[in-house]
Amino acid sequence: MTSRDPRVDAYIEKSADFAKPVLTHIRDTVHTAAPDTQETIKWGFPHFMYAGKILCSMAGFKEHCALHFWKGGLVIGDEGAVIRNGMGQFGRITKLSDLPSTKTLTVYIDQAIKLNEERAKTPSPAKPRNKRPELETPAPLLAALNKNRKAKANFESLSPSDRREYVEWIIEAKTDTTRDKRIATTAEWLTDGKSRNWKHERT
Repeated sequence: MTSRDPRVDAYIEKSADFAKPVLTHIRDTVHTAAPDTQETIKWGFPHFMYAGKILCSMAGFKEHCALHFWKGGLVIGDEGAVIRNGMGQFGRITKLSDLPSTKTLTVYIDQAIKLNEERAKTPSPAKPRNKRPELETPAPLLAALNKNRKAKANFESLSPSDRREYVEWIIEAKTDTTRDKRIATTAEWLTDGKSRNWKHERT
């Protein structure tokens, strides 16, 4: 059953004269295509909800209107992923003829409905993983390793993250005495082929 929010009525009524028929047409088309649509106001302008998710939204500005499908890239295709000339996938709408035909708009709404029913999510680009730069081996540790060929070889065979754990442990020492003890321990453990956290590793 169609649910119309009186706040949307008030929004359209307060809109500019050119915007009223545009907003009314969008609203009627959405409700015809999706009788179970629920209306609400989010961020100050009308949204149409379906299956608990945003289906699309519309807005009226001083000189243009906008229609935005929440999953535009999946609804309309590649061009729907780009918001042109303001908010929405259809650019600046100033008259009814700027909108897609009612038939085309209905197809878009049907597609948006299916996506909401499937709980589809807009694909987001994978975030590149920033590799942490390898820390420079402190001179005192390097000197100790140069005196112990086996420890040095084992240190160089460790993964970057394992080497970092040893280096950080040493440079975080607050006193020279503590640092020297950690270097001695590091050389001992490396001679035995152990990582910094070998005590916590499962055997």
